[in-house]
Amino acid sequence: MTKSIFKTERKENIKSKILKIGFHFHPAYRRTGGRVCFLSADLKEVHIKLRLNWKTKNLMGTVFGGSIFGALDPVYLTQLINILGKEYVVWDKSATINFIKPIKNTVFARFIITDEQIDEIKTKIESKKKYTFNLTASFQDQKGLTYAEMARTIFVADRSYFNGLLKVRSKVR
Repeated sequence: MTKSIFKTERKENIKSKILKIGFHFHPAYRRTGGRVCFLSADLKEVHIKLRLNWKTKNLMGTVFGGSIFGALDPVYLTQLINILGKEYVVWDKSATINFIKPIKNTVFARFIITDEQIDEIKTKIESKKKYTFNLTASFQDQKGLTYAEMARTIFVADRSYFNGLLKVRSKVR
């Protein structure tokens, strides 16, 4: 299997390996050129790689910006949906990407969600029923040079609160 450049104490298990395979076979993610190298058993750490090849190459001979963004796009959302469970609704609000250098080689990104972040999300939702926050990720090569940085704004809400919002909005229309 593919190895990542990031060291970690976490391990994979059967469930995380199946989810990793699901990423690879999901048509929308597969077409980005991104590949999940590591998915921890607790789903709190994900490593992905993106390499320059005929599927990801743009007219300038570097990795296409859509591949760069697409490979980063679903990871945090997938992590949070699985970690938080069905009691919560998780949505993207916005995302930005900063293309720092053209990618001409293989790059890697690491997504980590900490226990403290999960506790903060749950605490905010207990008191306010919804919470919006930012997470970041970047593509780096094996030397640690950064090629692209992504910032993502994520919305999480209590499911029953969110369903109530949907009912109110549907009556207004």
